[in-house]
Amino acid sequence: MTSLDAPGIPERAIRARARNGTTEVFPDPATYGSRLYGPGAGPAADDLDRARIVPPVFMPQRLEKLIDLAREPEFTDVDLGTPIGGFTSRLPLYLSAFGSTRAGSGDLAVHASRQAARLGIPMVIGENMIPVHGYRRAGDATRSALLGRVQAYLDAAPDGAGGVVVQQSTEDADSEVWNLLYSDPSFRPLLESGRLAFELKTGQGAKPGLGGMTVVDRAEAEQLARRFTVRKVLDPDGERQLRCATPGTFTDEILRQQLRFMRNNFPKARTWVKFHPGRDIAHAARTAWAAGADAVTVDGAESGTGWAPGVFLDHVGLPLAACLRRIGRPGGCLLATGGMWEGGRAVRALALGATAVGLGRAALIAVDEDPEHGLERLVDSIALELQLLISALGKYAVTALDPEDLWWPDGQIADPAPASFRGAADPAGAAP
Repeated sequence: MTSLDAPGIPERAIRARARNGTTEVFPDPATYGSRLYGPGAGPAADDLDRARIVPPVFMPQRLEKLIDLAREPEFTDVDLGTPIGGFTSRLPLYLSAFGSTRAGSGDLAVHASRQAARLGIPMVIGENMIPVHGYRRAGDATRSALLGRVQAYLDAAPDGAGGVVVQQSTEDADSEVWNLLYSDPSFRPLLESGRLAFELKTGQGAKPGLGGMTVVDRAEAEQLARRFTVRKVLDPDGERQLRCATPGTFTDEILRQQLRFMRNNFPKARTWVKFHPGRDIAHAARTAWAAGADAVTVDGAESGTGWAPGVFLDHVGLPLAACLRRIGRPGGCLLATGGMWEGGRAVRALALGATAVGLGRAALIAVDEDPEHGLERLVDSIALELQLLISALGKYAVTALDPEDLWWPDGQIADPAPASFRGAADPAGAAP
């Protein structure tokens, strides 16, 4: 019995991948020999999905690979290993932040953490986990929700791959979240292996300009009112109330100072920053990289959430494609989120400059379908599509993708950078 639904993404297809894995990359094999196939008739969801992936006729990189291997290259020769924000990842994917919402901070999140670790991809833990759920160290009778996720990840993570990223927002800063974690002995394995990062959250794609929001009952509202703004706007009796976090105030100088503080006070942790899809996203990203950020996350307007005003979901923020176009040639590790669930959309984002893409709602739906292996099967299907697509482009590494690999049928989106695009920055995240 499933408990989640996600009307903004193709939930049935995601659940099928969580059950069947790579089988879902192809049509039903039972129809082989009795059905002829062609393009589907479904409309593209947004500008990023409207782009066509266009292999060239002449493939010099395939020739180079042929000479290197002394045989014709195959799609299995595509290397999907990717440095992500100072971490080593087996794939150009990571587990996006779920935060303190009911859907993202319970058992499903723990299962997702364990599977992400087995896959060897980084995991981001969202904001407000400690202000909402508290912090109890490993020796206490009941471990906190945040520590439960970290321990599940550590128990399953392979040596040398993956990493844990912990967000901090305004209320988290008041609770000194990063100080708590940095001094907690249970985080020592992550620090000693270079697999801990702190992410400064300035906003999110589902509600740009707003802080996090959740629904709480009357008792929770009374408990949380000391740390958060709580308002009776959901029902007249106040049985369900709206808990609001503040978004924080940023200028370019405040951002530089915050990142400098993070690097100085937590030298063993990587430094990430997350932006909402604002109209000045290119300036924000360049400012972060120049200040030494190991990774910049751009959350497109297609991104999901556990709760937000409908007017924000439908009308506020730049689409992910527009964000990537405005940034153009990246100055470091660029991470992209927003509606990711299959390989085609991921390849388009990677071709526009992203180092890796994040799985959020799709990951939770997959784990809801199968708590033990759903996310792994979903990721296996995406990885196969990535290898097939990148190989079809005559390339054999994620970093070889370029805007020239895409064609925009309506002519509204031009290539943001020339074919030398990928040589502009260290894919591990260091500014050139």
